[in-house]
Amino acid sequence: MNQVIRYEREGDLAIWVLDNPHKTTNTIDQTFLDDLEACITRLQSEGGTRGAVITSAKALFLAGADLNDLERNDEAMRKLPPAEMFEKVFSLSRLLRKLETCGRPVACAINGTAMGGGLEIALACHQRFVADIPGLRLGLPEVQIGLLPAGGGTQRLARMLGIQAAMPYLLEGKSLDPQAALKVRIVDAVVPQGEIVERAKRWVRSSPDCIKPWDKKDFRIPGGAGPMDPRVAGMLVVSNALTHERTADNLPAPKAVLSCLYEGPLLPMDLALRLECKYMTRLLIDGTARNMVRTLFINKTKCDKLYRRPAEVPVTSFTEIGVIGSGLMGAGIAQVAARAGIEVVLMDVDLATAERGKAGIAKRLNDSVAKGRLAADKAESTLARITPSNDYATLRGVQLVVEAVFEDRGIKSRVIAAADEVLGPKVVMASNTSTLPITSLAGYSKRAKNFIGLHFFSPVDRMPLVEIIRGKKTSDATLARALDFVQQLGKTPIVVKDSRGFFTSRFFGSYVNEGIAMVGEGVTPALIENAARILGMPVGPLTVQDEVGLDLAVRVTQQTKADLDDAWQPGAAYPIVEKLSVELGRHGRKSGGGFYDYPQGGKKRLWSGLADIWLSSELQPAVSDVCRRMLYIQLIEAIKCMQEGVLEYAADGDVGAVLGVGFPTYTGGPFSYVDHLGAARVLSECNALAKRHGERFKAPRLLREMVREGKRFYA
Repeated sequence: MNQVIRYEREGDLAIWVLDNPHKTTNTIDQTFLDDLEACITRLQSEGGTRGAVITSAKALFLAGADLNDLERNDEAMRKLPPAEMFEKVFSLSRLLRKLETCGRPVACAINGTAMGGGLEIALACHQRFVADIPGLRLGLPEVQIGLLPAGGGTQRLARMLGIQAAMPYLLEGKSLDPQAALKVRIVDAVVPQGEIVERAKRWVRSSPDCIKPWDKKDFRIPGGAGPMDPRVAGMLVVSNALTHERTADNLPAPKAVLSCLYEGPLLPMDLALRLECKYMTRLLIDGTARNMVRTLFINKTKCDKLYRRPAEVPVTSFTEIGVIGSGLMGAGIAQVAARAGIEVVLMDVDLATAERGKAGIAKRLNDSVAKGRLAADKAESTLARITPSNDYATLRGVQLVVEAVFEDRGIKSRVIAAADEVLGPKVVMASNTSTLPITSLAGYSKRAKNFIGLHFFSPVDRMPLVEIIRGKKTSDATLARALDFVQQLGKTPIVVKDSRGFFTSRFFGSYVNEGIAMVGEGVTPALIENAARILGMPVGPLTVQDEVGLDLAVRVTQQTKADLDDAWQPGAAYPIVEKLSVELGRHGRKSGGGFYDYPQGGKKRLWSGLADIWLSSELQPAVSDVCRRMLYIQLIEAIKCMQEGVLEYAADGDVGAVLGVGFPTYTGGPFSYVDHLGAARVLSECNALAKRHGERFKAPRLLREMVREGKRFYA
């Protein structure tokens, strides 16, 4: 008996209704596959049935594979012999091929979003009708989590659209709305929502041809196929080069998709589908997809659903907040809050400064409108919710205040104390500091239990992460309200415990410092920067420091030195930053020069004077050695944060590393990657690096214990 696909008869038609009673969303699992096979077999054998219509009883048509099942079953799958793994991977493709060659016309009434395997089922049908619903999306996003569409997606889309036209949807995972899908011929008609099933029924009853074009003798792929076709050969070479440039060969999925597009169109459909699943099997064996699925889907979903939120605290809906500091970060926080429908008091030392902050927000909103990313009325209403002020009394009545002033203890203490005088007893006071311990800042407030860290990332309107830092006296109620606020902004929160630099700043700082330290050792700056990109980091460490500002790094270090007194030890990078900023006045991009020169109207270039101060060694390290240093210093810092209790869960660290500071997505984050490499291998690498480059590479105690006890960060 079918459990998740209802097989209904309506005269001479079969209606297949996708409706998993145990889930809010239809997904593809083994039960779904069993039901689908039963439906196809019954359709083929049932007399008097002209054809079938597939539709859904849920708001989403079909979301594709259940990624939670994929992650749970990963270890068992990877233990299978490759031939057995292939057969499991091929199960959906085999069924969809059976569907499209069943000899009866099957129409798909897509009445909700269809992604991944959901769209692949539609592509296997003989006609596709999509409901004209705002927000409905169609796409094959598998490449974004390290996979490829293995239900025939690469082969059917290439045969329908042509190889070049199919590439954006397969190599980038781009999705389409109904009208865009109709324009490129992924669907056959856009129909009003209430008419879609009836329209599909009429088409099936019209006794249409149910043989796909590629199963007919004279079929030719639009635009050509194969290396001997001049229309295709050059395009495939260029696509391969661009993919290499974009991914540095760290992501195997785009390469696998290109292989499917290169080889598959030269084969009969049945062989092409097996080829597609061969490449999918290779991706599963590789393990990169597991890392990406775990962090970008499973762990991120947990964080978005506030898995760290104290359940007993009532949910808070925010209507009015205050932001102190109208600079880049403060204005960014005010902008995202106002866009989320929250009234914002934007404060600064004087009204003119606060108004300049609001003017900067207006410019960014207008730019978004001009680029088509934001509706004009949305920009106008967002700006109207922001009230500039220099009077702390205007903070009376707000539910939360974010302090976003300079990383200076003196300034922060005055701001926190002044705000404290006017805030209500339940108001959350948050600091946007990226380095100063929250517990110490809470000491400037009379209500330390209401104090918490909210570390936003720049640019605030585009960066998806907020690092929430719980001080020693932060209450459960304050943590819950902070999580509610971040969720209301539409951002992903992670929760960490207090320490200097918390998690993300410590973690990312280790990467930047290691890159700068290599300059002092005589490693060519260009080698450092290029190795970082090869590793998969979004920008090189020298570029990062220039963007942040070398003078800011000096100020933060001086504050740390003052706080720690005799316990402070300068890192290998600090003398280099101090010389450039303090002695030479090279503060980074904002001053026109740091590690790079920034000529007006020209492209940045590495400052030639670096070689005069820190002579480049005649014998330069291999690129792989430079990559290894920048990778392992970050893994070590992440493990230290777990060892010290700054992180309680690997999920927070992995999501924070990938979404917050751009740690390479193929790793799944530092903890997923340690599991991927194996703790024993990581320990061995740390020992080797420590011998060559010093104590900072010494393996943390936690790593040694994991090797000894055979433990992993993820069970």
